[in-house]
Amino acid sequence: MGGRFPAGISISSLHARGHRCSIISGRVDQPADAADLLGDTLVVAWRRRSAIPADETEARMWLFGVARKVLGTYRRGKSRRHDLAERLGRELATVPAAPSTSDDDLHQHVRLLVGELDEVDREIIGLVYWEGFALVDVARILSLRPATVRSRHARARARLQAALIPTGEEMLP
Repeated sequence: MGGRFPAGISISSLHARGHRCSIISGRVDQPADAADLLGDTLVVAWRRRSAIPADETEARMWLFGVARKVLGTYRRGKSRRHDLAERLGRELATVPAAPSTSDDDLHQHVRLLVGELDEVDREIIGLVYWEGFALVDVARILSLRPATVRSRHARARARLQAALIPTGEEMLP
């Protein structure tokens, strides 16, 4: 097995033009966690370099799929740690911390609303609006049918609009 990626594809080319796996950095709280997850993603890419498509766009989509799976593993682990901390907290009869008051900021409010969507809808919204992928590309990244992604996107967008604009005015393109 060679030590190279397919012709024309390299970590530096995927990393250079702003494709720094922002699917990770925009979805974790700590920059150090994002760096670790990016490293894990690149390790998987290196180990599976023979599976990377030769086309740069396809390779980027493939890398986003890998990053999504690495992020899912991270979230599951984080959830387990959180559940354990809650259980220990109840056992030790500690008072839970007060919720953050930073939700007044619109950006935080939107992130909170998106966070309330189910996982697949949250991924669709993130890949479309934060990463700039077309719905057909999102379908390929998530291994879903394009029609499913279109309908889930429309429903998620409608829920977000209803929460942001109670009068029903159109906000998202």
